[in-house]
Amino acid sequence: MTYKLRFGTAIVAIFIAASAQAETLTDALIGAYKNSGLLDQQQAVLRAADENVAEALAGLRPVVNYTMSAGYGGSSVFTATTTDTWSLSASLGISADITVFDNGQTKYAVNSAKENVLATREALVSVEQQILLRAVSAYMSVRSEVQTVGLRQNNVRVITEQLRAARDRFEVGEITRTDVAQAEARLAAARSNLAAAQGQLARAREEYRNAVGRMPGNLAQPPALAGVPQTEQAATQFAERNHPEIRRAQRLVSASDLDVLRAKAALGPTVGVSAGVQLGRERDGAYGLPTNNDTDTRSQNLSITLNQPIYQGGRLSSLIRQAMARRDQQRAGLHIVVHDIRQNVGNSYADLRVARASLAASREQVRAARVAFEGVREEATLGARTTLDVLDAEQELLNAQNDLIDASTQEYVAYYSVLSSMGLLTADYLNLGIQTYDPQAYYNLVKDGPVNRSSQGQRLDRVLRALGKE
Repeated sequence: MTYKLRFGTAIVAIFIAASAQAETLTDALIGAYKNSGLLDQQQAVLRAADENVAEALAGLRPVVNYTMSAGYGGSSVFTATTTDTWSLSASLGISADITVFDNGQTKYAVNSAKENVLATREALVSVEQQILLRAVSAYMSVRSEVQTVGLRQNNVRVITEQLRAARDRFEVGEITRTDVAQAEARLAAARSNLAAAQGQLARAREEYRNAVGRMPGNLAQPPALAGVPQTEQAATQFAERNHPEIRRAQRLVSASDLDVLRAKAALGPTVGVSAGVQLGRERDGAYGLPTNNDTDTRSQNLSITLNQPIYQGGRLSSLIRQAMARRDQQRAGLHIVVHDIRQNVGNSYADLRVARASLAASREQVRAARVAFEGVREEATLGARTTLDVLDAEQELLNAQNDLIDASTQEYVAYYSVLSSMGLLTADYLNLGIQTYDPQAYYNLVKDGPVNRSSQGQRLDRVLRALGKE
């Protein structure tokens, strides 16, 4: 009897067929960046934060309003004869109000809004990292499951041949019915494992579609991994300076400090200037008909107002204490984030070390398991080994190959997790070669609070149309 070793041949054939027009990891990352609704959502959050700067800046700008009114009324005098008097009135007025001094409240509000904009930009980078890491995980998961399905299919074929050979040997009396039953049991288990692997592949493909925006095609071998800092300490120091979550927390602390100053400034005086002009016409006569008694009026005013709060029921003092409590909250949040990032760097490095050690061990395990299987197979042909021994050796080789696939997948995911823990898993750092979202462009258009009819407002309209938001 001769057992044929076919492990890996199906996988090699799949890789050769897929080499043409294969989808690369870079393609998957680009697809994830372009098709992520989560990224679109966070970009919209950032644009809303940009508008807060323009809204805060309006605090020291004039507010101009116009009013128009018209009225028609009359009265009746009952004497020997009834006299009706009617009048028609109309007025047009325009007024302007401006706060010329508010003890720094608007300045602090503007600067706080700017800090929140910068914090929201860092949050956008964090979301980008999550999206790209999910795409890497989905890509490697699909590749892993494809290889696993290939192994399981090959396993079914090999055990089918072993079962056929066992039945032939049983017919000539070389082995017992027990040996045949063992092969039949292994074949049933192999088919069950194949069905489970196919189910896992289907789940991995759905996750890929969700992460990348399309179903996976033929996925190419991912590129060789670049280097990372030699020591965990160097990576931690880099992350403490550059990770978007830490920088976001720092910006939120700065914004909360400014909010405290703004709350305290509300205790001070404010000075405002108001001006207005109102034109009116009143027409007296029976039922408002034209007469020689039409009256035109004009009034104008200019005033300066000084306002100083004396007592507001404790509200202002409460707002100050509330702002200080929120500042303390943000400071504590920064402390927590720093420790979390340090832990994430340590965990990512540990995962990478484990994955690389497992990969080296799995390669050695596959080599040894293959030698053992070939030896057991040859010994079985000489009658020195049973069918069960061959099946066990084959299962050992299959397990070793599965471990090798998992270790390779984990190495790639762990590597990109290290980049994410350092704050480097971005489209720019990975050099994906695509146009990325420019947070400064929209901010520059809205930071001065343009009105719709201005040239800057028209440019803003064009940007919104390009984004599909208008």
